[in-house]
Amino acid sequence: MTESAAPFITPEQDGTKGRYVAIVSGIAEPAELTFSIVNEHLINADHTGVPDSMRGMGVGKLLVERLVADARSKQVKIIPLCPYVKAQYQKHPEWSDVFQG
Repeated sequence: MTESAAPFITPEQDGTKGRYVAIVSGIAEPAELTFSIVNEHLINADHTGVPDSMRGMGVGKLLVERLVADARSKQVKIIPLCPYVKAQYQKHPEWSDVFQG
């Protein structure tokens, strides 16, 4: 991915629901990773969606990396309900400190 194509990722939260939104310059539709807050120590990673126009750019993985970084900083655990998040967790044993299940 070129520097100019690097996504800009922002978190959004409304009550117990939230998402990370990735925007890539020149692509209208954003990618997202949604989550639900279970309690102050636990979140569910619910869904990852990447539009076809972003496929192969690594945007989904970047969304999961941001989720992991924020979970570490907030000292919360992630339950990977989303198959993509679960697959990334299985590929990255160094993330085991923030995943549950």
